[in-house]
Amino acid sequence: MKWIPACALILSMLPGASAAENWPGWRGPTADGLAGKTADPPTAWDEKTNVKWKVELPGRGSATPVVWGERIFVLSAAKTDREAKPEELPKPDPKFQALTTAPRHFFKFDVTAYNRETGKQIWTVTAAEAVPHEGHHETHSYAGGSPATDGKRLYVCFGSFGVFAFDLDGKLLWKRDLGRLNTRLGWGEVVTPVIAGETLVLNRDQEAGSKLIALNAATGKTKWEVDRDEKSSWNTPLIVEHNKRAQVIVNGTGRARSYDLTDGKVIWEVGGMTVNAIPSPIVSDGIAYIMSGYRSSAAVAVPLDSTGDLKETGKVAWRYGKGTPYVPSPLLLDRRLFFTQKNTATLTILDAKSGKPILEAERIPKLGSLYASPMAAAGRIYLADRGGTTVVLKAGDKAEVLATNKLNDSFDASPVAVGKTLFLRGDKFLYALEQKPTE
Repeated sequence: MKWIPACALILSMLPGASAAENWPGWRGPTADGLAGKTADPPTAWDEKTNVKWKVELPGRGSATPVVWGERIFVLSAAKTDREAKPEELPKPDPKFQALTTAPRHFFKFDVTAYNRETGKQIWTVTAAEAVPHEGHHETHSYAGGSPATDGKRLYVCFGSFGVFAFDLDGKLLWKRDLGRLNTRLGWGEVVTPVIAGETLVLNRDQEAGSKLIALNAATGKTKWEVDRDEKSSWNTPLIVEHNKRAQVIVNGTGRARSYDLTDGKVIWEVGGMTVNAIPSPIVSDGIAYIMSGYRSSAAVAVPLDSTGDLKETGKVAWRYGKGTPYVPSPLLLDRRLFFTQKNTATLTILDAKSGKPILEAERIPKLGSLYASPMAAAGRIYLADRGGTTVVLKAGDKAEVLATNKLNDSFDASPVAVGKTLFLRGDKFLYALEQKPTE
């Protein structure tokens, strides 16, 4: 059974819209890190070579940008000079342990649109201005959840600070306050909205009161919500259509689960994931591939025809227990499943059908710690690290390095490829990289 990502269904319904010409969500037009067929970004660059444009960002963030038409949309959070008065400071909840310190200043949570060709700022909107009730991990930020668009609206979630829908010119259409999130040890929030038709889905896993929520995309009103017996997980749902039924697949420490998009009822669930289940699922040929890799390793391939509780040992296509990722999500290309071990540049390739290893635990040279998920375009795989290096691999059975590129920044957001341009959102700058014509 051929699978169809829900975001691709939306793109096909929009006049003149093409998945290959846009990057509508965190992991691209098919929600799996694969760029469109016409994407052909450069393989080599540095601060002086193949930089189409570069702009300084107004604040920090690890949210991956989205691209629609002539615009690229970026989220950021910036500390202001405004110090909160004692009565303005949020009261911490003593039930939750925190290893971070909450700030005492207001932060601006901004949405900015840039011209895709020139980098010129088109508009910027402050969605919220607030004092966070908890800090965040030193490698994190207050703008971790990536936006999403269906070509009609831009959907943004700043977690505890609200969910927002804008038109593509920056006009606020609706906003919702879904309440405070309390994350594990105060490490910070990531809620990335996922759009399917007129339904917006949000995974709000936290230390208590975790929920999966579906909103009406046009109005922001709740369609349904279901409780999740989960702690903080920081992962993004995947929506796929299989046998005329839309499934919402969500990773989790206790269980990875598939929910019916129409009503939120659980279709199937499977155990065996690790604590802090961050990688998002991917799907191909009727199989969901789900991984986690904090403190131990777990990968499972679940047929979308499954029903009920498969537990830790139930019937699945296969299981694998080595070298799985902690933060980055996996990539599936040409029936090969690519992933890195924990947050290191150690690559494993599995045969997607059998789960048998093609390549195990091979170190990619000159690549450091990884938070960004891999992206594939034109038969190449792009891996961007936290030290500003991006390695380009040839997609195949080996870790064949085509190029190693360095910029003076740090990359936690995942690479984006549209047309001939590669967009990299750094800690300080947004880069558009493109092969310059030879003289």
